[in-house]
Amino acid sequence: MKYWLIKSEPDAFSIDDLKNAPAKKEHWDGVRNYQARNFMRDEMSKGDPVFFYHSNCKQPGIVGIAEVASDAYPDHTAFDPNEKYYDPKSDPENPRWLMVDIRYKRKTRRLISLSEIKEHQDQVEGFALVRRGNRLSVMPVSKEHWDFILSLE
Repeated sequence: MKYWLIKSEPDAFSIDDLKNAPAKKEHWDGVRNYQARNFMRDEMSKGDPVFFYHSNCKQPGIVGIAEVASDAYPDHTAFDPNEKYYDPKSDPENPRWLMVDIRYKRKTRRLISLSEIKEHQDQVEGFALVRRGNRLSVMPVSKEHWDFILSLE
C-alpha cells in the first residue's frame, strides 16, 4: 500500500463535490504532468489512501481523505477538442494521459493547512508538498508523513 496527496482547486472540484458524486466516486482527469501521470500509471493501486488537498484558495490545505478506486486508464478528456484538458497530440490508440477513479472516505476533522504543516519542518522533512515550487497535482506521501499529518487533526 502506498499513500498519496491529490490537489484540486475547490472552485473547480472540491471535497464536497467528491462526497456528492454518484457512489462518492469520480474520475481524476486533467493531469497534464508526466511525473504525476507516471505516479498514477505505475504506482497507484486500488485501495491506496489519498489526502484530498484544496489548492489555489485563501487557505490551502488537506480537507479530506479518499482512496484510489481504480487502476489507471486513458483520460478521455485528452481526446475531445471541447474539453478543457484536450491534447491534440494524445492518441486514443496510444494515450499520453491517464486518470484514476477516486472515492470519498471522509472529511478531515478540520482543515490541516499548508502553513501549519510547514511549521513542523522536522516531522515533514522530504515531503514534496513543503518543497518550494512544487506544482504536482498527484504526489506520494510516506507512511511517516501520513501518520504525522493525521495526528494534527
